[in-house]
Amino acid sequence: MSDITGLIIRARDGDREAVDGLFQAMYPELRRIAHTRLRRGFPDPDVGTTALVNECYLKLRASNRLDADSRAHFFAYTASAMRSIIVDIARSKAAERHGGHAVHVTLDEGLWSGDAAGEALILKVHEALEQIGELDQRLVQLVEMRYFAGMTDPEIAEALDVTDRTVRRDWQKARLLLATALR
Repeated sequence: MSDITGLIIRARDGDREAVDGLFQAMYPELRRIAHTRLRRGFPDPDVGTTALVNECYLKLRASNRLDADSRAHFFAYTASAMRSIIVDIARSKAAERHGGHAVHVTLDEGLWSGDAAGEALILKVHEALEQIGELDQRLVQLVEMRYFAGMTDPEIAEALDVTDRTVRRDWQKARLLLATALR
């Protein structure tokens, strides 16, 4: 565990080799988180666990420094990065469906096999989180960690430096705000 903390500290200070080492050390756990999220119905079958983790790595690698103090904060950061990646993919799929960058041809409706409802839901959740973020940014972090990264209440509590009870209470509040925003 101290090796991980050391890598996080070095990565936070801009050491790119530490970022590489951190991802290598945390790769199995990041794959578990990505697999959990994708298993819950991500609408693009071409995006797999490995692709999502690798995109997360590239996003982190492209930034100049890691903004995390501990293992839990690192996972909170990756949850946010995974959310961003998933939303970008859903937006791209929606744009494709509405004719973006495509040669227009007449298609038989029966040929369409895309899951527009799943992409639309991801985009609606993203928009709702932006609204909720204006009220309480911690609720947004909680939803990112739970919905986009599949983290457990104790993991979220550690990342946010709050109690499990606070996480459960905030989750109830976030669910209520999400339900209201998604109507």
